[in-house]
Amino acid sequence: MSLSTLRARLIGHLEPAASWTADRAPARSDFDLNPEAERPERTLRPAAVLIPVIAGLDGARVLMTRRSDSLASHTGQIAFPGGRLDPGETAVEAALREAFEEVALDPALVEVLGVGDAYETGTGFLVTPVVGWLTATPATEAAPDEVAEVFEVPWDFIMDPANHRRDSYDREGQPRRWYWAITHEERYIWGVTAGIVRALRTRLYGEDVRADVVAEDAA
Repeated sequence: MSLSTLRARLIGHLEPAASWTADRAPARSDFDLNPEAERPERTLRPAAVLIPVIAGLDGARVLMTRRSDSLASHTGQIAFPGGRLDPGETAVEAALREAFEEVALDPALVEVLGVGDAYETGTGFLVTPVVGWLTATPATEAAPDEVAEVFEVPWDFIMDPANHRRDSYDREGQPRRWYWAITHEERYIWGVTAGIVRALRTRLYGEDVRADVVAEDAA
């Protein structure tokens, strides 16, 4: 597909940003691969991430970050720019604000195309993915206290279910925990970030019949 066709697909399959509400129910979660895990009753804390899709000369690419090794949690993990909603903020406002704070991404460069499925994390956040369209690779500068690296991954690669796999880890006295993972070059994208990617792929292209089936060209 051409970049214009991809952009049209995103607009056609995402929820319009204007229809977002803070009380939307999670459609995907860390518990999808762990149905036996205890799912506590709790009030989820609203958060948002920005998925910046860059229309490059060699096809669409996605801007991602590697979190700083000095953070108190999730150190060194691959993520999308994002964080908690401030009081009164919408998901779009929070995603754009966090992207500016973390990597100095100018909000004026981002055309918001819509929002994806709300995702419940095991740590109690309700994350709204906000998909933005950029016509060229933007100038960015990582906030050293939060971000160690800013990089791009080909859209085709992360949308291909042949590159998605189920990984797991064991914790003493608890059931094995499963999660989605994607390895691109030397980078290991896993957990919530990979789960959000997987959910977006499903929303745009439908469920893949088998995890090892090579997807159609998703660009």
